Amino acid sequence: MRKNKKKKQNGGVGVTGNVSVTRDLDCGRKQKLADIHQALIRDPVDIETLRRAAATKGGLLTDELRRKVWPKLLNINVYNLPHKPGRDVRKNHKDYNQVVLDVRRSMKRFPKGMPASERAVLQEQLIDIILQVLKRNPQLHYYQGYHDVAVTLLLVVGERMAMAMLDTLSNYHLRDFMDPTMDSTKHILNYLMPILEQVDVALHDFMIRAEVGTIFALSWLITWYGHVLSEFKYTLRLYDFFLASHPLMPIYLAATIVLHREKEVKQTECDMAMVHHLLSRIPEDLPYELLIGQAQDLFDQYPPSLLAKQAALQSRKRPGSSLAQGPWPAVGEGEQDGENGSVGAVRNTRGSRVRCGSDCNGLGT
Repeated sequence: MRKNKKKKQNGGVGVTGNVSVTRDLDCGRKQKLADIHQALIRDPVDIETLRRAAATKGGLLTDELRRKVWPKLLNINVYNLPHKPGRDVRKNHKDYNQVVLDVRRSMKRFPKGMPASERAVLQEQLIDIILQVLKRNPQLHYYQGYHDVAVTLLLVVGERMAMAMLDTLSNYHLRDFMDPTMDSTKHILNYLMPILEQVDVALHDFMIRAEVGTIFALSWLITWYGHVLSEFKYTLRLYDFFLASHPLMPIYLAATIVLHREKEVKQTECDMAMVHHLLSRIPEDLPYELLIGQAQDLFDQYPPSLLAKQAALQSRKRPGSSLAQGPWPAVGEGEQDGENGSVGAVRNTRGSRVRCGSDCNGLGT
């Protein structure tokens, strides 16, 4: 009898503990919701509180809040949104065929179970949004993977707000990806190895010996991970974080992902193809909240200003590597070199881009 009674008491303690944890989580969520609402109604809007909410655990919590907060993080005037583009936006647009091709192939980016008719409407809106932003900004050059950013915005905030947000992002956070050549994109990727060297010299040296370069992270960077994550909820969580952060934060997150997989990397054969194959596939069970916190810590400890010199030296640092000499993989959904879609190439020819293949995610330019 005493044994049974003791078991019952122990069981009761377990239940009480779980209830306590649940209550703490509920209280934390309610407090965050209250903080966000208070920040939104202040005059002026409390942007710092909104940034902190977007970057800390759980992000902005709901799509309803994202529709309110995302525009504030980009300083968008919600009372002066662009009009819906007319059909003339498609006439004689140099990128029309490529944009249509990419959007038609983006079915996996839409929620599972969405009716085909609804998806078709959204895809038409997506084409128009992209073309309209490019038309308004002739200095910008379309890249394959741009549509992955655009579709995330469209699914959350709707057509007109998505157009306004994409316009702002294209001129700031994504600007370096939209040059006529990939030089600026390569420079951003070149921050990855110096970050790794600061944290784990052995891992950094292993990757240098393998001559793997940073191509595996290209599609992560230019799509804000939207192209490579299978769960849309994780994509939204990262967009909360990136919209509230420095434009180089995606490369710091890339560093935390590599560091998180340090044991796997070191146990792999020190060979470019083997290490690239491992790193280019993001596991589905990554602890994103932990990685986001670590990325912020890395950014605070090793800001871009501290690493700029090492990043600039990367291309000259490894004269025998593919990073220094090319070829570069393509960055949009296109032809693949091998059965598993291994490294392809993009070469600059008189300032233009020529498709030569794709990375493991099927991205090509």
